[in-house]
Amino acid sequence: MKKFKLGLAVALGMSLMAGAATAAEKMTYLFPAPDFLPAFAPFQLAKAKGYYEAAGLDVTFQVGKGGADVAKQVAVGNADLGGGIGDTPLIVRANGLSVKGVAVLGSKALTQITSRKDAGIASMADLKGKAVGVLSFKDTTYYNLLAVLADAGLTKDDVNIQAVGPGGMIKLMISGDIQAISGVPEWTAAIRGAGIEVEVVPINDIFPAMAQAILTSDDTIKNRPDVVKGFVSATIKAYKDVIADPAQAAKDYVAAVPQHAGKEKIMEGIMKDYIRLVYGTDVDNFGQFDEARLKTVQDFYVANQIVREAVPVADTYTNQFVSN
Repeated sequence: MKKFKLGLAVALGMSLMAGAATAAEKMTYLFPAPDFLPAFAPFQLAKAKGYYEAAGLDVTFQVGKGGADVAKQVAVGNADLGGGIGDTPLIVRANGLSVKGVAVLGSKALTQITSRKDAGIASMADLKGKAVGVLSFKDTTYYNLLAVLADAGLTKDDVNIQAVGPGGMIKLMISGDIQAISGVPEWTAAIRGAGIEVEVVPINDIFPAMAQAILTSDDTIKNRPDVVKGFVSATIKAYKDVIADPAQAAKDYVAAVPQHAGKEKIMEGIMKDYIRLVYGTDVDNFGQFDEARLKTVQDFYVANQIVREAVPVADTYTNQFVSN
C-alpha cells in the first residue's frame, strides 16, 4: 500500500511538473523593423530577464515591414501583437483594420528634428530650401515633419524632402547631402558618433506626436485578454528598468543582443536620450494613452489628408491592460 501511495505521489508530481512546463502560452510579437535596434531594447530585456516567462508567455519575436504592415498582420491574425506608433490605429482603422493600441511606450514623441549645426537651422522656419530626410513617405517621420513645417508656416513644397531609409538618414547627414532629418535617437547618436555636430529639436515641443505603441486586434483583446495583459505588463516592467537605471539596462541589453557587443556606453547614451526625449520619467502613468492627444493628432491628419476620414478616437486605444 505504501509503495502504491509513493508511486501515486511520484506520478502526480511528474504530472504537475509536466503541466507547469507546458503551461506557457505561445504568442508572436511582430516588430516593425529589425528587432536588434536600440528602439526595441526594453522588449529584449523583458525576454532576457524572464519577464514574459513569469507572465506565463512563450514569446516569439518576428520582424515585419514597417508599422502599417504590422498593423495589417495583427488585424488578420498572423501575429498576436505588434509594434507601431500610438497614432497608427488612427490611420489603419480608417482603412478597415480593427487594430487598437494597448500601451503607448512613452509620454513624448518618438521623433525629433535633427539638423547639422553647420546648416544654419536656428528655427524650423530655416528648414526652407533645405534637404530633409524621412524614413518613407508613408511613415510617422514624414507625417510629423509635415506638422513641424505647418507650425513654421511652411509646406512640403518649401523643403526638399527625401525618403532615404534609416541607413540613408545617417549616411547622407554625415556626408552633408541632407541637412536635417526627422528621426529617432539612435540615428542622431550614429551621426554624432561620426563627429558631426548636430542640433536636436524634439517634435514633442511643437506637435503632440506619439511614442511607440503595442498594437493588437479587437479579436485578440476579446479572445485572449490574459495574453495581452501579460505581455503589456512584462514589457512595461522592462521600460521601467531602463528609466530607473539606464547604465545597468545597457549592460543587460548588450549581454542579450550579441550585435551590440562592446557598445555598453553607446547603448547607455542612447537609452538616456530615449528617457529624456521619448519615455519621460512618469513611471506611475507609463503606458497610458491620452485621448485628447490622440484627437489633436487625428485632427491634423484629417486636415492634411493623411487619413481619409476620422474614426472614433475611443475605438483606437484601450488602457485596460496598463496597470500602474
